[in-house]
Amino acid sequence: MSHDTPQLREPATFEVFKNAIVGLANEMAITVIRTAHSQIIAESMDFSTALCDAQGRVVAQGNCTPLHMGAVPAAMEAVLARYGDDIRDGDVFALNDPDEGGSHLPDIFVFTPALVDGRLEGFAIAIGHQADIGGRVAGGNAVDSTEVFQEGLQIPVCKLVSEGVLNETLVSILSRNVRIPDVVLGDVQAEIAACHTGASGLRDLVRRYGAERFRSLVDELLDYSETLLRNKITALPDGCWSFEDYLDDDGLGSGRVPLRVALTVDGSEVAFDFTGSSPQVPSALNATASFTRSAAYAALQAAFGGEIPANAGFYRPLRFTIPEGTILNGRRPAARNARGLVGYRLVDAIWGALAEVLPDKIPACGDGGPNGVAIGATDADGGQSVLMDVCFGAWGGRPNGDGLDGASPLAGNLANTPIEDLERTGILRVERYGYLPDSGGAGTWRGGLSVVRDLLLVHDDASLQIRSDRREHRPYGLDGGQPGGACWNILNPDGQREVLPSKVTTRIRAGDVHRHITAGGGGYGDPLLRVPAHVLADVLAGKVTTEGASRDYGVVVRDGQVDDEATASLRGDRQAGAPGADPVPAA
Repeated sequence: MSHDTPQLREPATFEVFKNAIVGLANEMAITVIRTAHSQIIAESMDFSTALCDAQGRVVAQGNCTPLHMGAVPAAMEAVLARYGDDIRDGDVFALNDPDEGGSHLPDIFVFTPALVDGRLEGFAIAIGHQADIGGRVAGGNAVDSTEVFQEGLQIPVCKLVSEGVLNETLVSILSRNVRIPDVVLGDVQAEIAACHTGASGLRDLVRRYGAERFRSLVDELLDYSETLLRNKITALPDGCWSFEDYLDDDGLGSGRVPLRVALTVDGSEVAFDFTGSSPQVPSALNATASFTRSAAYAALQAAFGGEIPANAGFYRPLRFTIPEGTILNGRRPAARNARGLVGYRLVDAIWGALAEVLPDKIPACGDGGPNGVAIGATDADGGQSVLMDVCFGAWGGRPNGDGLDGASPLAGNLANTPIEDLERTGILRVERYGYLPDSGGAGTWRGGLSVVRDLLLVHDDASLQIRSDRREHRPYGLDGGQPGGACWNILNPDGQREVLPSKVTTRIRAGDVHRHITAGGGGYGDPLLRVPAHVLADVLAGKVTTEGASRDYGVVVRDGQVDDEATASLRGDRQAGAPGADPVPAA
């Protein structure tokens, strides 16, 4: 197959089909948003949708969470291995077990087959991060769990619905093992509804084009993505680039945890070798190999732009070495519920390697990925509430622009939660929610700002579980840019102040305030080359203080104006070697 131009049998028909099937995956996503019960899915949008063909190949995915999608091939393989000869109209399959194709226990996968005239033509898939999955800690993401049995209910590949009949036994088991059964079951029903939408749409497409033409269009779409990606890769020079980044610790006092990637470009293929990454850790940070591949897919797709459809064709030019028994490919009974930090750090590491070969595309490091904060409370009558939230702050500075403030990392594609939804459980009140000045890494292009949020507990007693990072190893800058500000967790910042570990499970009482500060994005380029007018605009907007303007950028601001003479003198001193302070805002 030529890698120059995608060869299409009927270009107009192909374009209509491509947009129809991608649109169908997005229609599934809209169904989830409109019918989900939990804040983590309906508001934070921690879910994904996809469509596969009868072989289990990903054909289209919704505009959802990219880090979910690399797990779909492994999950489909598990479903087909278990039920390949027993797939009927009205069936719905489910799983969450990371050793049977899942990713981590909170992510429940739901699959609905699409049969036309008795023949299997494809699957509709939804993945939803449940607000609770049982286990020892409300919210299910506790870093200090040490084996999968502590993390919640494990669901092997099974039939959730058999020929239209709900598996009441499985529903009862799920309901009995989670703290908020109405919410969890409501979210699973939302996934089922989305899959019904997707399967119905697949059947309509098969009937519209005919089964044979439908299958050939699927093949063309996968070949199309493969060709486009190979073209992008071929434009790169052959060679090997490597990068090493770190988690601050494993949550159990380990010290830094290395993640290493060597990225080799060879013609139209890219090989990812993660040899040298940390061995499997005793905490819940261990990833599956499929999740590691997901990070690579997401990193490449973002680097090359979104015009390449994300499907199984995109995966073909990529090769992986992911040693077993490492933090990137843990062995059972490894705990895995907090593996999200690893996925986002892998994206940072892959981009660090790509920055050498794509300097005009790759931004400095962002905030390190969404931090997870879960609060669980029990009422006097035994009723329970769980808030499972993700919080993120910043992109790194880009080769041609500042980092974004308050934006999800591309690999997550999530949303910060509105205050009203945070307070809806009635167990807390939001006292502060905003940006932290001087927290973006200084550069010709500034990194995005940290987000600071104060949560006041109004319930008598609750569990607090935090999954965060980037305190010791702050988001890196590029091309002379400075690192972003550090991530902090502080209990009662205006009272008996206690700095909490970045990964902790503890209890809090009524009146306690948890302050969470996300990391800031790294800067891009020499800060002394930043246009003074841009620094002034940041000062006037409250993003940089006058002290920070002088300290970090060598720009003197007086009375709302740049003092040009003083700025030229200060920058001259800095360029001559006078030291400036490291920009770490007070926590």
